[in-house]
Parts: sequence; structure tokens; C-alpha cells
Amino acid sequence: MTALIKALQVILALSLLILIHESGHYFFAKLFRIRVDKFFLFFDVGGRKLFSTKTTRWFARLFPKAAAAETEYGIGWLPLGGYCKINGMVDESMDMDALKSEPKPWEFRSHPAWQRLLVMAGGVLFNFIAAILIYTGLLASHGETFIANNDTPLYVNDLSYEMGFRTGDRVLLYDDWHPEDFSTLQSDLARRSVSRVTLLRGADTVVLYIDRSMIGRVLNTPGMFDLALPFVIDSVMAGGPNDGGALLRGDRICALDSQRVEWMQDGRAILSGFKGREVQAQVMRDGSMLDMTLQVDTLGRLGVFTRMPEISRRDYNMLTAVPAGFRFTFNMIGDYVRDLRLVATPSTQAYKSVGSFIAIGQVFPSRWNWLEFVYLLGLLSIMLGVMNLIPIPGLDGGHILFTLYEMVTGRKPSDRFMYIMQIIGMILIFALMFLAFGNDIGRLIK
Repeated sequence: MTALIKALQVILALSLLILIHESGHYFFAKLFRIRVDKFFLFFDVGGRKLFSTKTTRWFARLFPKAAAAETEYGIGWLPLGGYCKINGMVDESMDMDALKSEPKPWEFRSHPAWQRLLVMAGGVLFNFIAAILIYTGLLASHGETFIANNDTPLYVNDLSYEMGFRTGDRVLLYDDWHPEDFSTLQSDLARRSVSRVTLLRGADTVVLYIDRSMIGRVLNTPGMFDLALPFVIDSVMAGGPNDGGALLRGDRICALDSQRVEWMQDGRAILSGFKGREVQAQVMRDGSMLDMTLQVDTLGRLGVFTRMPEISRRDYNMLTAVPAGFRFTFNMIGDYVRDLRLVATPSTQAYKSVGSFIAIGQVFPSRWNWLEFVYLLGLLSIMLGVMNLIPIPGLDGGHILFTLYEMVTGRKPSDRFMYIMQIIGMILIFALMFLAFGNDIGRLIK
């Protein structure tokens, strides 16, 4: 059931994003009176279609005007994308026959370069506009929550310790930039090409210099920076091993089995050796140290809830949510561009994180949650927009690059050249898809 829910979310999200993206091309083409031959969700490879306004008989009978319209709207059978076939343009359909005749006024190739540029950039533009609208709405209705980095200590793992970080450190600066959100410290360390980290260690300021050769390990080692949480009791679990015992709200466990416990994570490691047994503890209460005997369950837990860090929150109204939505979206665009730069740097091994539909499916929750779905829809819209800006022939970025070249030099690439570039671009895209599926299969096997 979980796999089905995830699959439905992926299909719905990608379908919406394809429609948004292709609508951008469609909008500008119609705006400049360029004929659009086909507008399809999914690919109709081999001419096979699940639905078509022209060839689906029941629809053609009910809506004869739609069947006679110049644009065919439909759904293909291969769910790997979609397309808007614009008349007089060299695209993924590789239809060169239509370009052998003299250019017609309604064809893409007959229009000035600035109009063709807007047609090609329309899909990306609509993706970014969709993300802005989504995040503006979410910020206006739910605000923004995050764990502030200002006064939050780190709990380090082996990798972060090797790099020079210590448990209890507080991150002040990455180079000259102040990270605000604690949850993104690890990803920001990699994607921002940080060379110098300024830390507060006790009362001292410490500067670490980052070895960039370790960034590949940073990307592939989860949990590099955990929250260092004091072992302070918030409540005792009803029916737990210490229900009705001596522990009270506000107690801080300072030692277990005569071993000092400064952070909750230290206590977990000790308690794992006392599963199903009692453990001697020293507990601080109102400035006094108390000795207690605590019961540990068979999973190595005391059955208590600890105090969590304070969650920072920003609330917005409809007026303040608009600039915040722009800021949020463009920050995410910048982060994703940095991620792609890491992928393009072999030494980081970030290419191992590239994924396909399988990886996208893992991001969605196992239970349907509209709030999370809409948030992820905005994120995927940004990813689709940025990916399409990569200057590879076959993607929008390739067409935009050639059009800009024409606008600067005054020389238009020939149809033959565009055809060859389109083939090269398709090969590169299929190679990227092969890498993504290969990574996903490798992760599933592991």
C-alpha cells in the first residue's frame, strides 16, 4: 500500500509539472501567433495514444470543434514526460520534412529571435512562477518554521570529528556567511564550497579550514551534524519502565553507571548496554545532585520524553508572504544550482546521488499529506526548471543558448545543425537517465 501511495504521488506531481512546463511554451507560442501542432501529457511513441482530441472517436463526436482545431491535445502511453510540438521548430520529434518547404508566417522559424527566445524560456519561467505561487501560499497559510542555528550546539559523528568539529561547538560563520537554519548545515557546507568555518567552542572562537577533498564523504555520510540535546526530562511515558518512579519534569541526567552524560546521545550509547536491567544514575534537580536507580527496557530506553530545541517561527500575511515567497524560491533555485555544480565535479562523487523516478518516490511520505505534497511540488518545479536551463541540445537551455548566439552574432544556426545538435542532446539525456536509473537500482540492491 505504501508503494502505491508513493507511486500515485509521483505520477500526479510529475503530470502537473509537465502540464505547467509545457503550458509555458504553449502560452508564448499562442501569444506570438505561432501554430502549436500537438500538446501532449506523456509521449505517444509510435503514434499510440491513450487519448486524443482528434483521434478519440467519442470525444470527436461530442466536441467536433475541438477535433477540427489546429492543435491536437492528448495523453500518450509512455509516462516519461510530455511535449508541446511547435510548428516549424526542430524538436525531439525529429520531424524535418515540415522544414523542407518555404517558411510560413505561423511557423516558429519565421518569427524574430526575441519571440523564439521567450517561447523556449516559457516552460522554465512557468515552473519558477508556479514555485513562487506555491511557497507564497504556504508561507501565508502556515508560516515558516526552522531550528535556528544561532545558539544550537552540534553533536558530531566520526567524519565531522575527523574534520575538526567537536560536540558542543556552535557554527558562527561559513566563510563570511551566517547559516540560519541548523538543519541545512551539512548540505550548506558542501554546496557553498566552504573553505573556512568559524566556531564558538566554549568561550573561545575557533577557525577550521575545510579540506575540499572530503566533500564527497560529506555528501554521502548522513547525520554529520546532529542536535546536541541535554538529557533533560520533559515527561515520563505512561506505562513506561519508569512510570511512577522518581524522575520528574525538569530533571537532568548527568551520569549513568558512573559515566558522565553531557548530552542525550551520550546516554543512548550507555543505556544500550543495560537492556532489560537497572542502571544507577545521577540526576540534577533544582541545583542538587540525586542518586537514582532507573529501569531500562529491552530496547535500551528509559521511557521518557526529553526537551526538544526551541522551534523558530515566522508568520506572514498575504502582503508579506509575496516577497517571502520570492526569497524562498530563489534561495532554493540557488541551492539547486550549487547541487548541480557538485554533480558536475567528479571528485565530490555527488553524481552518485543522481536519481530517477524511483528516488523521487522515496521523497514523498508513505501517507497522503497534501501540505507535504504541495511543498514537494514546488521543489520539483524548481528542479525541473533548473534542469531545463542546462545548455544541452534537446533541453530548453540548449535552444536558448543557440537563440542567444543568433541574437548576438546575427547568424542563425541552420536546420541541419539544429538537427544534429538535437540528436547529440538526446544521447546525453538518455545517458543521464541511464545514470539515474543505475544509481537507483544500486541503492535498492544495497
